[in-house]
Amino acid sequence: MSAVKALVLNASLKNSGETSNTEGLAEKVVEILQKEGAETEIIRLSDYHIPYGISADLGEGDEWPGIFEKVKAADIVLIGTPLWLGEKSSLSSIAIERLYGSSSETNEKGQSIFYNKVGGVIITGNEDGAKHAAASVLYGMSNIGFVIPPNADAYWVGEAGPGPSYLEQEGEENEFTQKHIKMLAYNTLHLARFFKENPIPAVGNTINE
Repeated sequence: MSAVKALVLNASLKNSGETSNTEGLAEKVVEILQKEGAETEIIRLSDYHIPYGISADLGEGDEWPGIFEKVKAADIVLIGTPLWLGEKSSLSSIAIERLYGSSSETNEKGQSIFYNKVGGVIITGNEDGAKHAAASVLYGMSNIGFVIPPNADAYWVGEAGPGPSYLEQEGEENEFTQKHIKMLAYNTLHLARFFKENPIPAVGNTINE
């Protein structure tokens, strides 16, 4: 069986010249996936020009199509987002909308191109909103065809109210967050391996049926 490919779309609002707490948490998930033999890549979306819109390709200067080719090659797609005012980042919304713009594309069975791909979410912040943001991201992914396993969210928000970010103080050692990092990594990996050998049958779920 070929190696599972995992892709993290980090929707931090910081470019690669700045430290991203979301990427710090994502790297913990990636470490587990790599240890288990998966091929991994993290893409910092803020480094690319990604216009908003519901389309696979928005023309000259749009760098989303190159990213989308990596999404199509991936078995696991994790969206990482910081929390701002209790909400997922604007860039994560754009990424989900751009994915939605390709949801009419089909695989060889006529299903959505996202069928048999496993989704999950990584969230960091120092205020409330993780479960709300996770629900939004995971529903969006499920609605366009991704399969969402149990406990597919790993997050850090610290104590109630503003406080330390993930890479500050106790964030990286927090027992609850560490547990959810492991559940996210292993549950997405188990399901991705399952679907490589047992893809979802086409009966009842093809685009043009």
